Amino acid sequence: MAVDRDHVLRSAAALLTRRATATMDEVARAAGISRATLHRQFAGRDALVRALESLGIAECEAALDAARLDEGPARDAVHRLVHAIEPAAGLLAFLYTENQLFEGDGQNTGWTRIDDRIAALFRRGQDSGEFRIDLTPAWLTEALYGLLASAAWAVSEGRVAAKDFTRMTVELLLGGALRRDEPRRDEPRQNEPRREES
Repeated sequence: MAVDRDHVLRSAAALLTRRATATMDEVARAAGISRATLHRQFAGRDALVRALESLGIAECEAALDAARLDEGPARDAVHRLVHAIEPAAGLLAFLYTENQLFEGDGQNTGWTRIDDRIAALFRRGQDSGEFRIDLTPAWLTEALYGLLASAAWAVSEGRVAAKDFTRMTVELLLGGALRRDEPRRDEPRQNEPRREES
């Protein structure tokens, strides 16, 4: 019987996003195959994680395409991106913690492509006056990754309703990223009394 590699990968992703320390035996059981069959597909945990990395990158790039990052206001594009990437957020949260994926010279160039596309979206928002210019596009990109991972973990643990994933992630990110008209430092804030000069 032929083994459906995509089914095995998705079963592994579903398990590991809930339990990052799951053993290869547990991964095999989750996929409905023997440990030996799993080993024929993936020589070990490192090979499995690298295959999951490729899946995660492919899903991220598909979400970036679906979000139409160059259309309309940048804030709307951020909302579309978070919504499009939500189904892969658990896998991304797992990959985010796999340090060996991001160390040394063997880093997958797919992450750089993704970083560049998201940073370009934030840069577009800065150029249009939507986003603050004192926060770099690279930092906003990292903040987005962190929020996606945190929201995915919170949903998987039942602390946050899945239906709130996109709204809460976007609201928190844009709440800090959006440019606002702020009072000058020498002007009182709203409801703050002026001090009389002596």
